[in-house]
Amino acid sequence: MAVRKDLIIGGAVAVVALVSGGIYLSSGSGGNYADCVASNVAGGLDNFGTSFTLRNQKDEQVTDQEVFSKPSLLYFGYTYCPDVCPLDSARNAEAAEILKERGIELQTVFITVDPDRDTPEVLADFTDSFPGDMIGLTGTQEEIAAVNKGWRNYYKLNNQEDNEYYLVDHMTNTYLIMPGNETVEFFDRNKSPEEIADSAACFIQAAS
Repeated sequence: MAVRKDLIIGGAVAVVALVSGGIYLSSGSGGNYADCVASNVAGGLDNFGTSFTLRNQKDEQVTDQEVFSKPSLLYFGYTYCPDVCPLDSARNAEAAEILKERGIELQTVFITVDPDRDTPEVLADFTDSFPGDMIGLTGTQEEIAAVNKGWRNYYKLNNQEDNEYYLVDHMTNTYLIMPGNETVEFFDRNKSPEEIADSAACFIQAAS
């Protein structure tokens, strides 16, 4: 993973185009979590998500129902990301650790947008660098495209001229998924670990 580490270091001078998830903001959602919902999403968050079968960092085939058997923070990124993905993943892991100290279980899930480079072995190295038991998921290009479409996640591989050392444009939202693959909230990059932890706790307690 020396190459990935070099890319992270080089990220200080790299310009990465990131697309905001704000383009989907519109009307709110309610239900049992009405007192917890802070974001407003066109069509409601009920329209986010999809079923899937992918491979985890242990190279095991897993379904969405198996992955989302407990409250989860879901993030789409790639392990060769120079700076944004490691920082966001660390923040999400910290939010989960905050809730762990409160006796509330929250797991973190990382789905790659770069499956050609992000093999299960590479994902294992990446997820092991964060506290907790982060789940890393990969698959074929077609499987990854379908999952990203389900969560309306934009991404673009910039590998037209270099298929080894390329960057990927992608959205940076983190989604809160409740057991059964129910998307109930999302967080942008400006949210702190404490804010995410407090929001997730509201949903988890409302579901209990």
